[in-house]
Amino acid sequence: MAGGYDALRAGAIVLDRSDRARWRFTGPKAAETLTGLVTNDVLALQPGEGLYAAALTPKGKIVADLRVLRDGEEYLVDTGPAAAASWRAMARKFVNPRVTPFSEISGQTSDVGLFGERAAELLSRLFEGAGCSFDQLRPYAHIRARFQSADVSVVRAAELGEIPGFDIIAPAEAAAALTAQLVASGAAPGTLAAFDVARIEAGFPEWGADMNEDTLAQEANLADLGAISYSKGCYVGQEVVARIHFRGHVNKTLRRITFEGGRVPPRGAELTDAAGKIVGDMRSAAVSPRAGGVGIAMVRREVGAGALLTARWADARAEVVVI
Repeated sequence: MAGGYDALRAGAIVLDRSDRARWRFTGPKAAETLTGLVTNDVLALQPGEGLYAAALTPKGKIVADLRVLRDGEEYLVDTGPAAAASWRAMARKFVNPRVTPFSEISGQTSDVGLFGERAAELLSRLFEGAGCSFDQLRPYAHIRARFQSADVSVVRAAELGEIPGFDIIAPAEAAAALTAQLVASGAAPGTLAAFDVARIEAGFPEWGADMNEDTLAQEANLADLGAISYSKGCYVGQEVVARIHFRGHVNKTLRRITFEGGRVPPRGAELTDAAGKIVGDMRSAAVSPRAGGVGIAMVRREVGAGALLTARWADARAEVVVI
């Protein structure tokens, strides 16, 4: 597959992830402000730690999924390109810049992604003086390093599951040289398309494709992904999240699926059971060189693992199996 997919298993790929949007929050109230906006406990973070979280509407629907990274007494928050506008609007609405100064730094910074089995090894060569074993970093943990004359932050990424991954947040002007050095060290140039196939294989949801402002936090399995704290203080949408957790359940959740053949079910394709009842809909799907047809779908909770469903769209159909 073009774009370096094979290198993910045998080597590493480098790709531009700068379309992710980035903000810096500062001031003594930054942690308190952020923890009041998102589903996870920002107050518990120590310097060098990070977490996955979501920002919600008052009705518990997902505005954006976020990474929150503590850098000393400052916090870096980033999100995918599709969720950037929603998070930007929420921050402007709820954050008082006189109490917690914040600024979007997407234009001044870049995100160079490095993913694959050899990613940690290549980083150790690039940052010999970092004093860190990159493969020991926990998800969302990050360290400061120097590249040429620039300060960069190396973040352990989690979207590809068992495939190691890192994001190098650097000044925008350093991105080209950083990418070139990684390629010279053995990384293959990669594409977002190859990355997306591996993400779908891992079952990691993407805002705008698998979840959006119509999706409840638990429907997207955010608790299973470590993005929800049920013991922290109040935040926007908490009442709905807590009620679902302590008193009930959601009726549908994101599930991984597989399919055979070359027909890739598009987003929105209806999923029906043997009786013809609609029990879900497709979200992301792709054909993996390693695993064949893979996808993520929103499926009713009563549908068990191993169930055979039919995806229907336009005048086409495909058989899918729920994992």
